[in-house]
Amino acid sequence: MSDQTDNTHTNRLRLGVNIDHVATVRNARGSAYPDPVRAALLAQEAGADGITAHLREDRRHILDDDISGLMDALSIPLNFEIAATEEMQAIALKHQPHAVCIVPEKREELTTEGGLEVAAQENRLAEYIAPLADAGSRVSLFVGAEEAQIRAAARIGAPVIELHTGAYCDFHAEGKFAERDAELERLRDSARLAHSLGIEVHMGHGLTYETVKPIAEMPEVMELNIGHFLIGESIFRGLPDAMAEMRKLMDEARA
Repeated sequence: MSDQTDNTHTNRLRLGVNIDHVATVRNARGSAYPDPVRAALLAQEAGADGITAHLREDRRHILDDDISGLMDALSIPLNFEIAATEEMQAIALKHQPHAVCIVPEKREELTTEGGLEVAAQENRLAEYIAPLADAGSRVSLFVGAEEAQIRAAARIGAPVIELHTGAYCDFHAEGKFAERDAELERLRDSARLAHSLGIEVHMGHGLTYETVKPIAEMPEVMELNIGHFLIGESIFRGLPDAMAEMRKLMDEARA
């Protein structure tokens, strides 16, 4: 999650590239390749505004050494996704990345299934994010399109939220277009609410060429974080070309 500003294109929507699934492929064989740091540098060269990496408690994809490598290699912001655990807080404080995004995490899930429960643990999360902010990292909370969660994020002083677009994308893929459109409207309302509360709005999870434009059209949204689809598409067309197509669709929507 970057707070960079582009003086030439002030309305330009930022693209953060998540490189987790390069590590997934690497770990499937227990080898040293493909290297997620190399993928991040390729994305940086191809115009990514930031790189996202999620260090899960079970280390199923990104590993500790990957975070060290990313911090050393990148000249664009790293958005470090973590669960709200003491272990992960210590790692974030050690590296002090540009941004830290707090996400929910369950051992049995294939991927992040929903948003963070902020409203039920405001005091704990407020205490958790304070040292991260004091260390200079920009804290974001990954939440669903729910008013209660957004207002709770505002109360604990989170400068950024990332709205979970997974349900919207899943409904589209399943051909459930009425449900998709209803979820899209919830995302629109949530973006407006967060913006009105002084929170910067990012979105991500499951976005593809088919689903990105309605999200990118929302004027309150400052950044999209996209990973799994871009890494998958890069198998067929290469990461720079896959990113260029996404960038084109984002720019068309924003224009």
